[in-house]
Amino acid sequence: MRTAMIILGGYALLGLWMLASRIIGNGGTKAMLTAAQLFIPVWLAGALLNMWMGVARAGYSLGEELPIMLLIFVLPAAAAVLVWRKLS
Repeated sequence: MRTAMIILGGYALLGLWMLASRIIGNGGTKAMLTAAQLFIPVWLAGALLNMWMGVARAGYSLGEELPIMLLIFVLPAAAAVLVWRKLS
C-alpha cells in the first residue's frame, strides 16, 4: 500500500510541476518541457532516499528494496518521458 501511495505521489508531483511550469512559463511548451526533464533526476533522488530509508531504518535488505525502488522510480519517470516526447 505504501508503494502505491508513493507512486501516486510521484504522478501528483509531476502534475504539479507541469501546472506550475505552465503558469510560470505563460503557457509555453518550453517551460513544460524543461519541467518534465528536471522531474526525472529529482524523482530519482526521492526514490533513492526512500530506498535508503527502507534499508537503513526499516531493516530491509538492499535486495528487497531495489525492485521496489525501481518500480517507484520507473512509473512516474516514464510518465515524464511521455510528456517530454509529446512536447518535443
